[in-house]
Order: sequence, then structure tokens, then C-alpha cells
Amino acid sequence: MIESAVLWLLNILAVPTVGLTSVFLISFVSATLLPLGSEPAVFAVIKANPEMFWPVILVATLGNTLGGMVDYWMGYGAKQAFSKERSSRWFHWLERFGPKTMLLAWLPGIGDPICTLAGWLRLPFWPSVFYMAIGKFLRYLFMTWVLLNVPDGFWHRIADLLG
Repeated sequence: MIESAVLWLLNILAVPTVGLTSVFLISFVSATLLPLGSEPAVFAVIKANPEMFWPVILVATLGNTLGGMVDYWMGYGAKQAFSKERSSRWFHWLERFGPKTMLLAWLPGIGDPICTLAGWLRLPFWPSVFYMAIGKFLRYLFMTWVLLNVPDGFWHRIADLLG
């Protein structure tokens, strides 16, 4: 009964049973300070459903941007809870360039902390989100395009080496 209700709801929303929801959740969680990459999930869903290219890219961008917004607000709240020290060159750099630094939110390893520091410094929220979304969108677009243009034989050889 519940399974049929869930399938009915997914059909109404035109969401595949596995795919967009998974991409959203993985992209959201990977944008927080937890070490998780969302690109393999995005690539896998697009590879399995090429016609879903744009919806998957947009959902991944949305999830990753919302996760970046969570990082921003964690930094915003942390400033109230912790010291006001600003000796790091990151602080000076972020203050100098402002919300445009959020274009770098896509960078592995430092992108999520940049979002947190933006909140700490209380950079303007909506401009920060705007630039953050642009950077994350371009990352998903570029990474997926590159991965899709690698011949399938390459992936099979990698699987053979690992398996």
C-alpha cells in the first residue's frame, strides 16, 4: 500500500524512483563540511538517463547551493559563538573581494570552508548565494561534460583494473 502510494507520488511529480532525489540529497550533503563528492552520483544518473542531463545538473546545483547556504549560516552563527580574530589571509582576501569569492565555492576541499567564512564575515547573503550557485553550476556542467566525453572503453578498463 505504502509502496504504491510512493510510486504514485513519484509519477505525479515526474521524479524517477532513483535519480533526482538521490542527486539532490548527495549534492546537499556534499556541500556541507562532510567529505563526500557528488560528481560520481551526478555522472551515474546522467549516464544512465542521458535525457535527464539538464534536470540532473539543475537539481545538483540546487542541492549543492542549499548546502553552501547552510555553511554560510553556520559561519554566521559561529562568529557569534567564537572569537573575533581575523588574522588569516583568507579573511582579508574574502573581505577584499566580497561575494564574488563565492565563485570559488566549487573548489574541492576549500569551497565549503569559503562558504562558511563568508557567513563568518557576514558578506551580503543573496549576492554570495548568487555567485555560489554560478560556480557550482559551472562545476557540474564542466565535470559532467568531461566525464561523458571519456570513451566507455576507458571506464571498462578502469573497472577491470580495480576488479
